[in-house]
Amino acid sequence: MLIIVTTETISGKNLETLGLAKGSVVRAKHIGKDLLVGFKSIVGGELGAYTELMYEARNVATERMMKEAKDMNADGIVAVRYETAAVMNGACEVMAYGTAVKFI
Repeated sequence: MLIIVTTETISGKNLETLGLAKGSVVRAKHIGKDLLVGFKSIVGGELGAYTELMYEARNVATERMMKEAKDMNADGIVAVRYETAAVMNGACEVMAYGTAVKFI
């Protein structure tokens, strides 16, 4: 089991840096949902379809980052960050990245 933290250290652990672990995904919503979100944006409120899209995308990006760290035989990932970018209308890229570490 990997320990994943946003801090630069893991309390009580001495760390050896293995390298960058990253994972990304580009996701889009079904055109029908995209149209419904467009109408919702006119009246205001949470855009649930996009909230769901971002949640799913973060989970996939995190899983891919974890797989890359496991392939390096890491025990953890420190300094985890997320980046997002709009790729096109209704589609986004989410990238998760951090430093893969081994406990020494």
